[in-house]
Amino acid sequence: MNIYVGNLSRQVKEEELKDLFTPYGEVTKVNIIMDKFTGESRGFGFVEMENKEESETAIAELNGKDVQGRSIRVSQAKPRTERPRNGGGYNRGGGYNRGGRSNDRGGFGGNNFGGGRGRY
Repeated sequence: MNIYVGNLSRQVKEEELKDLFTPYGEVTKVNIIMDKFTGESRGFGFVEMENKEESETAIAELNGKDVQGRSIRVSQAKPRTERPRNGGGYNRGGGYNRGGRSNDRGGFGGNNFGGGRGRY
């Protein structure tokens, strides 16, 4: 069973998380999610355990437990859903990249802040 562990201190390492779950059964995999730009923990991770009953016991016992000064959230992980890959940023359904009417001469020039061509 895949288990979600949230509200982790950024200093918690995978080995510590494994040690936390090991008393409840065999841990097959531990993964703390890291920020791809900074390389720091994002404050959550996943623990995989083979035995469903042991996993449920670990969830019940560890949810709300204080780990390095933070009350962790532990629950069964939900299946990952696919999100659209549209590049993010300001081009998400409206926002700044709307353009303008073709005869609109006001605004900020041709910099895609909502105005048309502008005067500058």
